[in-house]
Amino acid sequence: MSAITIKTPEEIQLMREAGKILAQVHEAMAREIHAGMSTLELDKFCEELIRSYGCEPNFKGLYDYPASVCISINDEVVHGIPTADRIICEGDIVSLDTGVLYKGYHSDAARTIGIGEISEEARLLIERTRQSFFEGMKYATAGKHLYDVSGAIGRYAESFGYGVVRDLVGHGIGTSLHEEPEIPNFRKGFRRGPKLMAGMTLAVEPMINAGTPDVCWMDDGWTVVSMDESLSAHYENTIVITDGTPEILTLTPSELKAMEEK
Repeated sequence: MSAITIKTPEEIQLMREAGKILAQVHEAMAREIHAGMSTLELDKFCEELIRSYGCEPNFKGLYDYPASVCISINDEVVHGIPTADRIICEGDIVSLDTGVLYKGYHSDAARTIGIGEISEEARLLIERTRQSFFEGMKYATAGKHLYDVSGAIGRYAESFGYGVVRDLVGHGIGTSLHEEPEIPNFRKGFRRGPKLMAGMTLAVEPMINAGTPDVCWMDDGWTVVSMDESLSAHYENTIVITDGTPEILTLTPSELKAMEEK
């Protein structure tokens, strides 16, 4: 097992740029997505936009994944493959997970978006999945332990009766998209996990089901769905651990402003 890397200020600045670009990509996808478009159309839009910033779509070709953005609809948890015949419909919830490679450094983020009028169940699931991430951020500071973050995410989500997916986790990030450590969204027994240190860069990503936490893989070998066919939501950001509040690299200025106003 490789060690958790501590990034230099110069490396963190490159990751800030990668994160800033990715936030803009997500913002543009949220404007572009609409009922009636195919998931392949959205994937092409995403790839062209990432390349327009002089970056590479870091998902494309990784472990032979064929697209630039994972597009997962309704009961699909993660890793949905875009196709020409998968059409986004009114009332769907769509999880978009993508990343960019900028000057050798990666960023990774996910958002779940409601298409038009969605059910109250779906709206709350999206909102609470997002908030579970921020509950975890309360513990994402140097001197705390990794599973303090994990436990806070899981406690919040489970307080609503949701299933916190156990088969998939977050990860470290930097010159590789997936680095140490693995970051569960639930506490692992009584263990505390690695001690957090300033300069660690992490991709924290709650994946929350409205029903049970159980998932299965579809025949394409990629798409993960909830076992009970319940709705699933996904929210992820790339962060930097500091001696105080973590720095979240993949938020837009408007998202950061909204956080400050709360």
